Amino acid sequence: MLLILILFFASAGAIYLACEYFVNGVEWLGRRLKLGATATGTVLAAFGTALPESAVTFVAVVFGKTPAVRDIGVGAAMGGPLVLATIAYAVVGVALWLHRRRLQRTDGLVRVDHRRLARDQGWFLAIFALKVGLGLVAFAFKPAFGGVFLLAYALYVWREVRSGDTAPVEEELEPLKLRPGQAEPSLAWALLQTVAALVVIAAASRVFVGQLEAIGVLLAWPPHLVALVLSPVATELPETLNALIWVRQGKERLALANISGAMMIQATIPSALAIFATPWLFDTPLIVSGALTATAIAYLWWLFRRGRADARRLLPVGLLYGVFAAYVIWHFTR
Repeated sequence: MLLILILFFASAGAIYLACEYFVNGVEWLGRRLKLGATATGTVLAAFGTALPESAVTFVAVVFGKTPAVRDIGVGAAMGGPLVLATIAYAVVGVALWLHRRRLQRTDGLVRVDHRRLARDQGWFLAIFALKVGLGLVAFAFKPAFGGVFLLAYALYVWREVRSGDTAPVEEELEPLKLRPGQAEPSLAWALLQTVAALVVIAAASRVFVGQLEAIGVLLAWPPHLVALVLSPVATELPETLNALIWVRQGKERLALANISGAMMIQATIPSALAIFATPWLFDTPLIVSGALTATAIAYLWWLFRRGRADARRLLPVGLLYGVFAAYVIWHFTR
């Protein structure tokens, strides 16, 4: 058991650290390729921070040799959005509230484009409703819907790339980690760092999936529930920690854009992979996870739609993850 836990946390840590390098590298790729701030922040950076969860799903459903391992992929595809819609947004609220005086935000208001974020939540809610609906029924041509999710994400990327919205001037990039002394690293160095990070993420993800299966066996839990409870919290750390750092710097716009972009990825790409490779049928815990995620998104849509998002109003969504954890405990101890 000790070795399993060591490998579990070591691989999760490796995913997180490699993802930091990936995000840093991909941001510089965006700069060197002359992509706009919106595309770099909500598409490229979000893709990097969402990569661990997507990689877990990919490895589980593609390389998994048993239904139990493939269930991890289904659980990860549902668990990622739940963590992002609850814990990540709540962290933004907590960080903004704790630093409100230093940032001169005594009203606690979140300074973002509320209309844009409301639109993103609406997109996500529609896609997520389809995603959950497919998990409730069985029919022969279900794998074809995987293509629908990939198309939806492609349309989202196209919209973001075409957007004229740009980041404020003060949102500067950190130096490239492989060339910290260079103010403007070359495209080759940015590409090298990005590809190297991807290789580490892929390798660590395979180890991570193996340890999740072992933990599930030891605890006598269905593997997809292990993925719902443990995997998302670990692999969504990049979004959560990035949000914390950006809010402390007074850049909640970047924090929420990163979370929103990652949620769109989680709603489409991992789901498509799992639908292609598994029956994609939900049991009660997965249905509960989907219902709580939809509830959180509907609440966030309402906040942003009315322009009423502030630190205190973001906190309640974090409680929904506690509700899910309590349900899991009840489900396995009744």
